[in-house]
Amino acid sequence: MMSLKELCAYETPSVAEMQNFLLADRRPTGHVNQVWPNVYIGNEVAARDKSMLYNMRITHIVNAASGPPHVNTGARFYRDMDIDYYGVEADDSTDFIISVFFYPTARFIRAALSKNGRVFVHCLMGVSRSATLVLAFLMIYEDLTLMEAIKAVRQHRDICPNPGFLNQLRHLDMSLVRERKKKLEAYKL
Repeated sequence: MMSLKELCAYETPSVAEMQNFLLADRRPTGHVNQVWPNVYIGNEVAARDKSMLYNMRITHIVNAASGPPHVNTGARFYRDMDIDYYGVEADDSTDFIISVFFYPTARFIRAALSKNGRVFVHCLMGVSRSATLVLAFLMIYEDLTLMEAIKAVRQHRDICPNPGFLNQLRHLDMSLVRERKKKLEAYKL
């Protein structure tokens, strides 16, 4: 966690700055990658590969592209497996409001990890919707700034949330940084 001095000096990056960072030094990404201890991001191919999910010991799935016409798996698709399923019906469009799912999804991931679960978060390609929700989780529960979260995930998977999602993550980042500053200032008093 950042010190009060570091927090005061921190500025949430612009969408353009984040896009430049995300688009630089891109590398091919597989169907699924572990991006944080027991947190995985992947695509539809991985989401439909039950034997791979079983072998990875996945216990919880977040489908960030739930329902038709997206990745129509759902709890029924996994009924023959011991998996807790959470569906988010999100469109990968710049005007879609994904921020309403930040806290509920982060709580689902946190609860899974608190039970020593393994969480697979996916969408169609595993680069925008799923990455956005994992970044929000890291910011909300792991106390990372937006750039720290992006850098942590980017070490393991090539991600690129759309500009609308990046902007919503910016607002979350600014809100969380304000809260952390208040807490640290109150603690110092």
